[in-house]
Amino acid sequence: MRRVVCFGDSNTYGYDPRSLLGSRYPASVRWTERLHSEDTEVVNLGQNGLSVPLPPRFHALAELLRRTGAADVLTVMLGSNDLLSGASAEETGERMEALLSFLRQNAGGARLALIAPPPMQPGDWVQTQRLIDESGRLGAVYRALAVRCGVLFADAREWNVALSFDGVHFSPEGHAAFADGLRKTLRAAWEGGKQTQ
Repeated sequence: MRRVVCFGDSNTYGYDPRSLLGSRYPASVRWTERLHSEDTEVVNLGQNGLSVPLPPRFHALAELLRRTGAADVLTVMLGSNDLLSGASAEETGERMEALLSFLRQNAGGARLALIAPPPMQPGDWVQTQRLIDESGRLGAVYRALAVRCGVLFADAREWNVALSFDGVHFSPEGHAAFADGLRKTLRAAWEGGKQTQ
């Protein structure tokens, strides 16, 4: 059985934007649970509000990965909260490059898969054109970074992931589309060793 560990923010955690206290969608809705199958075990390390960790937090991350155990693939989907906090796509990419460098040395041999989140859309959380533009450019920044770092890359922009009213979080339909897109990406990687999708 393959083991996939998913590291990310609220869209990996499965945050339900209709909730008031950070509640999650039911397990049957979340993309991580949908990715699970009889030959694929999925471990969800999503955290609400998580930005790309900076070097001072790498020690805690290493301990988290140690406790989580071995994985065949470690997916990383972060960056939305960095953009929401005012970082540019390039600044977010620089943070991600440092993180990927660290993970290559501390992920226990797991294959790294960098995922660009779907671009934000106008909504309750997304009310400036700058934020829309920066989120739209993040996929290209991450794609170039993945090539440079030699890791698997997937751009969720290509999966028609529906977002909720806030313009950031996946709707239930978005979770289904995301799971389907990532499943195909991982299958192609396992079967053909492809580096990009």
